[in-house]
Amino acid sequence: MGVALTLGAMSVWDDLVGQEPVARQLAAAAEAGAAALGRDERAAAGMTHAWLFTGPPGSGQGTAARAFAAALQCRETPPGCGHCASCHQTLQGTHADIEVVRPSGLSYGVRQTRELVLRAASSPSGGRWQIVLFENADLATEAAANALLKAIEEPPPRTVWLLCAPSPEDLVTTIRSRCRLVTLRTPSPSAIADVLTLRDGIDAEIAAEAARASQGHIGRARQLATDPEARKRRAEVLSLPRRLTGVAPAVNAAAALVAAAEADAKATAEELNEPETSDLRRALGESEKGRMPRGTAGALKDLEDRQKSRATRVKRDFLDRALLDLASYYRDVLALQLGSPVEPVNGDRSAELRSAASTGTPEATLRRLEAIMECRQRVEANVNPLLAVEAMTLALRTS
Repeated sequence: MGVALTLGAMSVWDDLVGQEPVARQLAAAAEAGAAALGRDERAAAGMTHAWLFTGPPGSGQGTAARAFAAALQCRETPPGCGHCASCHQTLQGTHADIEVVRPSGLSYGVRQTRELVLRAASSPSGGRWQIVLFENADLATEAAANALLKAIEEPPPRTVWLLCAPSPEDLVTTIRSRCRLVTLRTPSPSAIADVLTLRDGIDAEIAAEAARASQGHIGRARQLATDPEARKRRAEVLSLPRRLTGVAPAVNAAAALVAAAEADAKATAEELNEPETSDLRRALGESEKGRMPRGTAGALKDLEDRQKSRATRVKRDFLDRALLDLASYYRDVLALQLGSPVEPVNGDRSAELRSAASTGTPEATLRRLEAIMECRQRVEANVNPLLAVEAMTLALRTS
């Protein structure tokens, strides 16, 4: 069958790490899409105009959606060859008939959504479909979701919406009920390690350690395997439990954790902001002396607002990643206390974990894990990060 052949050879599905069932589902749908364009109604039953890709962060929602978009535009048989012009342009993000949306701030507004809907309504200029790949669709505001719903309810015949969100519940019922669901699972450490070793040329031992530490997040695993500074920051987070020897150390540890997140977020934001601002100023007609034409202040202010929102989002993401690393420490402690045979995430700290397990109880470890999860929820709810993390470190000390 064509699907098996596509999956067995080099194809757009190669980057779907540990997602073989999803790859088969999407490959079959791409063939159905080709049949739909050929007016074969019976064979086209496996294709629909709206898809919702869900799965844990780092499982590859965007990767799966992008691979599917490439297969839908591919003219080869079976579709999704991975080497034709359409596949290459899609995977590189340059295909004229594929609109990729990546909300970088805290939300995605109704004005942006209406503009997106208008672009999605146009006919394909050269490809087979007009495709909108909407990552982090759960960031759409209520008004934006309503505008999106109208577009999904009555789409043009050759428009396809690919929405990505952590879970179906993150989107309003009316949208998710009109989408075909694609559920990705957390890839295994061995699958991630194989990708890092075979495709990125990373040492097998480093790849295996990074894969375990990433807890199923492919991008995080690649960062840990290739960036010594990322490994250093993670080690500092994992050293936090040893530093909680009193109230003052707990407060200081909280301040250090938040400061590290802020520093990382600031560096990332500055790296992104400078070229964006320069490009916009040039596009708006900046003079050689740096003066801007009249009427351009509004566009610059809009960009500044979006950059501030993105900086807040990046800071939260960095902090949340640190909290998940900290949770993995207590997860390993709890596994030892309960005699669970699961592989530790932080196997390089075996002696320290055994010591922590022997001096505490499973109940206390569970309370610590609950404190970390509560801190994550508070930060996401816009509680002052320093206050939220201080409350957590004090709870970790006394549990």
